[in-house]
Amino acid sequence: MTLWRRWRMRLLLFLAVLGPGFITANVDNDSGGILTYSQSGAQYGYTLLWTIIPITLALIVVQEMCARMGAVTGKGLSDLIREEFGLRITFVIMVLLVIVNFGNVMAEFAGIAGSMQLFHLSKYISVPVCAFIVWILIVKGDYKSVEKVFLVASSVYIAYILAGVLSGPDWHTALVQTVKLPGRVVWSDRNYVYMTIGVIGTTITPWMQFYLQSSIVEKGIGIKEYKHSRLDVIVGSIFTDVVAWFIIVACAATLFTHGVRNIGEASDAAEAMKPLAGQYAFILFAGGLFNASLFAACILPLSTAYTVCEGLGLESGVDKSFSEARFFYWFYTLLLALGAAAVLIPNFPLIKVIIGSQVLNGVLLPVVLIFMLRLINRYELMGEYTNSRWFNVIAWLTAIIVISLSLVLMWNTIHG
Repeated sequence: MTLWRRWRMRLLLFLAVLGPGFITANVDNDSGGILTYSQSGAQYGYTLLWTIIPITLALIVVQEMCARMGAVTGKGLSDLIREEFGLRITFVIMVLLVIVNFGNVMAEFAGIAGSMQLFHLSKYISVPVCAFIVWILIVKGDYKSVEKVFLVASSVYIAYILAGVLSGPDWHTALVQTVKLPGRVVWSDRNYVYMTIGVIGTTITPWMQFYLQSSIVEKGIGIKEYKHSRLDVIVGSIFTDVVAWFIIVACAATLFTHGVRNIGEASDAAEAMKPLAGQYAFILFAGGLFNASLFAACILPLSTAYTVCEGLGLESGVDKSFSEARFFYWFYTLLLALGAAAVLIPNFPLIKVIIGSQVLNGVLLPVVLIFMLRLINRYELMGEYTNSRWFNVIAWLTAIIVISLSLVLMWNTIHG
């Protein structure tokens, strides 16, 4: 009985802190991410699955550092960068993040429009209605109610696992490609390198680190709850990359196998899958896209508003009223409105913006990682909770690999 009580207590503590890590990781599989995974599966089959295992390990390490910094310091990442490195550097990072995140916000509303058009609903109805729903949820809700909605949305990603199973993949090939590195010849293919950077950029993104740490702080998770919060991060990171694996597998098994290479939008993958994998796979893929897009349309502007307000030392947080955090809510509203409006503009080059923002995520990530590593290794800031040697090795290795891939991409671009 004592053992049962102990396990029940641990489970209750875990459920109490469940949220920030799980939600942040799952939001990463947004419209832009699903598009990138769908393209990688359609264009290169199973050959990009090798990225999932190292990316998962790196994601766990990076997210855990943010959760730890939030729990120990009680401050957001943008807040810490401003205090430790000054307002000028913080301002530059904020501007870059706003640009990248705005591209991602447009991607989410493009995903909403595309997924609803598959069910014959015009984007001129779906986009404004969904933008209003998102705005009401954040502005009128408090942190606990908003988090519950986000956790429900996170569980809907199971649809992609089911779609992957229904697509009838070659399981043996998929598993082998997951643990086997590709041959040297692929690295001379500029598009393969570009897609690799895109997969990394969409799996570990700069905005995630800022949002996760802000959520940890707003939820009031301290050092006593840190161990359970770390488990939240690990479970979320593994789940989100399992979903990413199944998206690539589903598109490799259907689109790549049947010669469908050009995926302009994530909704194109769902539509092309319909005659190849059946009605149920189509509904699961399209429904999953809508859920992912609506979910991320809530969080990406929210993450950006957190980052900017913390960087400028202004009040922020969903638990604050509109009058207490005017800039926070107005900035959130502006990002939401402009992102939705851009999707409704005829002939707007959305696809270039979406793919470009995913690659820019991969280029910007090392900059954010370097600041995080410098912060978390400051003993006067973190005390006994500074990074271990192995954490530093993996985090620095992640930054170095992303920088190297970016340089290879630029070299191949310059030399045609």
